[in-house]
Amino acid sequence: MGQKTNKRKIINDPVYGFISIPGDFIFDLMEHPWFQRLRNIKQLGLTNYVYPGANHSRFQHALGALHLMDLAISTLRSKGTEITPAEEEATLIAILLHDIGHGPFSHALEDSIISGITHEDLSLLLMTRLNEKYGGRLGLAIDIFKGTYERRFLHDLVSGQIDMDRLDYLRRDSFFTGVIEGSVGSDRIIRMLNVVGDTLVIDEKGIYSLEKFLIARRLMFWQVYMHKAVISSENLLVRILKRAKEIALRGDDIYGTPALRFFLYNHISTADISGMGNFPPDHVASIFTRLDDSDIHVSARYWSDSSDPILSDLSSRLMRRDLFAVELQNDPFPAERILNLQNLAGDLMQITPEMADYYVFSGNISNLMYASDSPEVRILLKNGTTEGISTISDMFDHEVFSERITKYFLCYPKELR
Repeated sequence: MGQKTNKRKIINDPVYGFISIPGDFIFDLMEHPWFQRLRNIKQLGLTNYVYPGANHSRFQHALGALHLMDLAISTLRSKGTEITPAEEEATLIAILLHDIGHGPFSHALEDSIISGITHEDLSLLLMTRLNEKYGGRLGLAIDIFKGTYERRFLHDLVSGQIDMDRLDYLRRDSFFTGVIEGSVGSDRIIRMLNVVGDTLVIDEKGIYSLEKFLIARRLMFWQVYMHKAVISSENLLVRILKRAKEIALRGDDIYGTPALRFFLYNHISTADISGMGNFPPDHVASIFTRLDDSDIHVSARYWSDSSDPILSDLSSRLMRRDLFAVELQNDPFPAERILNLQNLAGDLMQITPEMADYYVFSGNISNLMYASDSPEVRILLKNGTTEGISTISDMFDHEVFSERITKYFLCYPKELR
């Protein structure tokens, strides 16, 4: 008779202290290779080029979000919200696996070597495949993840204005970067959660904690997620991957790990994960789940010695952290200035005007502290009625908090200054 495995593990998390795994099946999913892959994918990509402590993984984030979801479910039950054991397990699975489809270095893969596929698409694909493996046990979790389950507040806990994903990543990213402005009282906010008519609400006395959460999100965006050096390094990586794919698709041999070569030498799009493309979804899932940060790191090191001068130069810059200069402003950069810089880059780098786009380019970033086009966060007043936060909160007297802030960036080699 085989020895029974203890699946009720206790994990020492640097952010929350000791946290427990809430169920045997949750543990089985955590042990699956597809989830274990997240250990090798950094939560913040190349942000450690700016904040050296930002080396935490998406695996850690998923465990933190799972812990917060467990607390949220307990809180809602204590306030009289009925949540069945099946709904509890499904919601925990949905938050545990919400990032399982993330590729290396956050969104760099989505912007370079795959076409039109988001990490949410890949998460859903992998959850669907796991559902088949486990005899349909993830069916309800998938419905909650997609927002198609009738009890809407369960989806809002996974993906909403105040979901467990955001509550964990803000606190965790603040902890590992050392940017204290992003620290949020996740426990306090969770204790203030409630449900009215299948809508997730916040008790009135939690409004100030909620306001602090929204402000922290805004500050973390500009200080961490969209720091100039982060913009520069991530856009440099995108151009490295695009150049590598361009070389591969013209038929030249280029180094790459087997998983990375698959995406470099093939056009992979949404058709391939919906069963309408050149590759079966199972095959795409199998190859994708072998891909992590190490594939990119190892390949970029080899590409530093590539015979292609552009790939070699860009990869060398990334390896030695010789990042592009970045300018930010509120209006688009004049086309004439971009063209002049591209001409200078062409002369300096001895490259054709067409290739200068690898060195001089512009784009935009935007930050929305509060998504006004999503269902509004409602506050449960002491008299039992609910009001939208925009009505109750003094902070929303200022339009800046609910309007999208867009800035334009211009990247170019520092040698062109």
